[in-house]
Amino acid sequence: MNLEGKRVGFVITGSFCMFRKTFDELKKLVKLGAKVVPIMSENSYTLDTKFGKAEDFRNEIEEITKTKILHTIQEVEPLGLKDMLDIMVVAPASGNTI
Repeated sequence: MNLEGKRVGFVITGSFCMFRKTFDELKKLVKLGAKVVPIMSENSYTLDTKFGKAEDFRNEIEEITKTKILHTIQEVEPLGLKDMLDIMVVAPASGNTI
């Protein structure tokens, strides 16, 4: 599959136990040529858990995607009609999000 030139919004929610597997998928998308736009919920962006520190997760995501994480409503809102994405992925999707 070729995702060259496609903009993929990748939303990460608070299912912290799945973050590592999610990062593997981020790497695959980047390898396929996608321009990944990382988006994190407030909890996934700020909370440290037994699965790791939020800052470490943020640093790893930005290193993989080479893109600043969007995490506030003000940052994400333009992704509507003004700045459309080609694909939107929500993974992991916490029970709250579902």
